[in-house]
Amino acid sequence: MDFVDLVPAPVSVEHGEGVFVLGEATALAAGPGTERVARWLRDTVGVALGRPLPPGEAGAPGTIALRVDPALAPEAYRLSVTQRVEIVGGSSAGVFWGAQTLRQLLGPDAYRKACADPGAWRGITQQVIEDAPRFAWRGLMLDVSRHFMPKDGVLRYLDLLAAHKLNVFHFHLTDDQGWRVEIKRFPRLTEVGAWRARTKYGHRASELWDEMPHGGFYTQDDIREIVAYAAERYISVVPEIDIPGHSQAAIAAYPELGNTDVIDTTRLSVWDTWGVNPNVLAPTDNTLRFYEGVLEEVLDLFPAATSPFVHIGGDECPKDQWKASPAAQARIKELGLAGEDELQSWFIRHFARWLADRGRRLIGWDEILEGGLAPGAAVSSWRGYAGGIEAARAGHDVVMCPEQQVYLDHRQAAGPDEPMPIGYVRTLEDVYRFEPVPPQLTEAEARHVLGTQANVWTEVMQDQGRVDYQVFPRLAAFAEVAWSALPAPAARDFAGFERRMRSHYARLDALGVGYRPPGGPLPWQKRPAPEKMKGSLGRPIDGSPPNV
Repeated sequence: MDFVDLVPAPVSVEHGEGVFVLGEATALAAGPGTERVARWLRDTVGVALGRPLPPGEAGAPGTIALRVDPALAPEAYRLSVTQRVEIVGGSSAGVFWGAQTLRQLLGPDAYRKACADPGAWRGITQQVIEDAPRFAWRGLMLDVSRHFMPKDGVLRYLDLLAAHKLNVFHFHLTDDQGWRVEIKRFPRLTEVGAWRARTKYGHRASELWDEMPHGGFYTQDDIREIVAYAAERYISVVPEIDIPGHSQAAIAAYPELGNTDVIDTTRLSVWDTWGVNPNVLAPTDNTLRFYEGVLEEVLDLFPAATSPFVHIGGDECPKDQWKASPAAQARIKELGLAGEDELQSWFIRHFARWLADRGRRLIGWDEILEGGLAPGAAVSSWRGYAGGIEAARAGHDVVMCPEQQVYLDHRQAAGPDEPMPIGYVRTLEDVYRFEPVPPQLTEAEARHVLGTQANVWTEVMQDQGRVDYQVFPRLAAFAEVAWSALPAPAARDFAGFERRMRSHYARLDALGVGYRPPGGPLPWQKRPAPEKMKGSLGRPIDGSPPNV
């Protein structure tokens, strides 16, 4: 089937004859509930192409009409191009995704910030496109803790998600290396926890350090702006506040949060290297009350309408300090727990109940399954498929994001020019052939797979250009996996996808995305010669990743 050059591929395209011309007099008719989409079309596509798109009447020739039809599925749309354009969606979100397709049909100039050629002819071949997403959760996780991304960069990534019909932004806001969200009742979280004195360059085994202090955080108004900007683009934001591991930045700010009977937590600083940190939260009532206070402000910043899920991490929590802590052991005995795994489960269950009482759902990395999981909690399956399979079989909802397949910090090729290589080689084709639903699940179990998500951890991504290089073009392949009803991985038409990407690269160019070109890194994207990087190590893993 001919999908022209659309990415992700729609369900169907039926071509007609003739052309619709977007002229200076083209009007925009916004039906009830589509006003937000109309505003976006005028502010982006209209500005980019020098077309004001004044209000008009639906049905008039030469008009773009937007309409909601509840008979369609909520995110489904039908885009009809004849002597006029009509975008009908099952909800305003469906209309918005149809508008994204219209933007693609109008060519790469529609992706610019201002009109480069006001007199250019803008035409679209007549056609009817029917489309709907495969998954309700189509996400990207961005880690801003290891390397901070300023607010404007986050807003830019929300635009890039919307352009690819991705609708979940997982915002990794806290970790050992930095706390990135202002909490007014605990100001030291950002006064102290948002800054580290230096940064390990490369893998943790590297001999090199960047001695420049690094940090930053988002004010509460910054967060409100980001959430509102996402909502305008029909993107849900999932904030992540890590507990009980990955918490050294918080402990550095408030030492009483740590296991003070095991180590002198007043000597801890924001961590400046990578890996699994041994300094975890103490299982005390004080810790619970502290994080309840944090989450009260987080829930205010991320309203339920746009953030029904709150991610609490729960991964990579070493139990050594709890084993050595008399206070932790007394807590295990007091609660009648079997051991440290159940102590972590107690942590997670507490906040699952606390969030549920406030109308939210807890989601965490798949380690939260250890020791038992509270009803209603959901799982991000990152260590492979196994955690997701276990969770789905136990009746828990799952987001599939196995590191072996869709961690975009993993390298894209094996060549020596690839910048700071991490993990397995995951090419554009590898990502395109990723299948989120494991065949081991029954049809009923598979319904617990909410969708899928690509994850971007930024230990070796110091700036926006480096993030762009790792994320693109692979995010375009991932977006098609998440949106389109593709055949089994081996039967997917990757050659056809590559042909469509030729047009999509021009869109990415217009957006200013520093993607990895098909032929390999450009000179300024390459890793410096080994003699200039003595002592700097990546973490490449050879061979094919295991299917676990």
